[in-house]
Amino acid sequence: MSGDAPLIVTAQLPEGLQGWATGLRNAHFPPERNHLAAHVTLFHALPGFCEAEVIQHARQLAKEFAPVDARIIGVMSLGGGTAIRLESEGMLRLRAMLAEHFHGLLTEQDQGGKRLHVTVQNKVSSKAAKALQAELALQVEERAFRFRGLGIHRYEGGPWTMIQDVNFRGKARA
Repeated sequence: MSGDAPLIVTAQLPEGLQGWATGLRNAHFPPERNHLAAHVTLFHALPGFCEAEVIQHARQLAKEFAPVDARIIGVMSLGGGTAIRLESEGMLRLRAMLAEHFHGLLTEQDQGGKRLHVTVQNKVSSKAAKALQAELALQVEERAFRFRGLGIHRYEGGPWTMIQDVNFRGKARA
């Protein structure tokens, strides 16, 4: 386990939704590239040397905030892929707090705005992606859920290693 490996921070889905989204991912993601369960990435590459600080900050947010309200709002095109589009002003506020704390350490990809989503298909032809989007548009219904916490992972060239799974347990609404 290298301290140089980047850290990935995710918003943790509730168990039932996690299982459903992972099932979609397993059915539609190219199997040779599918190393992960379904996930909602908040940060793609925080520096590995910040691991203790990332854990500490995630724990502080989890202590303060209750599970975060969110909604599935439909299907989203990724160009050569397909995702389930999510909406959560609260999670975007928490992400902004983390981004402010780690300002100066964020990659260009992590500095920009964030569209919350769960990727179920990627790196396929646009024809295949559009076909899946049309299929899922008939199946995916809007519904509310709550993010249960934050996940901190280490990127290891394909698979990720879970470092910490921190559940929200506070009272404040994000």
